Amino acid sequence: SLGVGDGYVINVTPVDEGAPSLSVSIQSIFTRKAKVKKQLLKEVVGNDEWKVNNKYDRSRTPLPVAEIIWRAEHYIDREVSYDVLGKNCEHFVTMLRYGEEVSDQVSNMGSA
Repeated sequence: SLGVGDGYVINVTPVDEGAPSLSVSIQSIFTRKAKVKKQLLKEVVGNDEWKVNNKYDRSRTPLPVAEIIWRAEHYIDREVSYDVLGKNCEHFVTMLRYGEEVSDQVSNMGSA
C-alpha cells in the first residue's frame, strides 16, 4: 500500500467475486485482475501490525511526493493486471514511487 496522508492508503486488491472486499483467496491471486482503491489504513490492516517500508530509497531516488500522489490518484477505481509473481502490490507501489517496478517479494517467496 502507498500512504497518501490523512490516514489513507492507495491499495491494490485482487478481485474475488463473491468474497468480502478485504478477503484475498488463493483463487483471486491468479485471476490477474485487481482494483486500485483508496482506503483508510485501519480498514486495510485492521488490528495487524504495520510499518513504513521505503527500503528501496537506499538504491533508488523517489519521485517528488506530489507527483507520487498525483500518479497514484489517477489509478483509483481502475482495474489493473495482477499476479503474485509478475505484477504484485509491490510492483505497483514501486512503479508509483520510483517510476519503475521493483519487487523482491518473488525472490523471497522460496525462503519464507
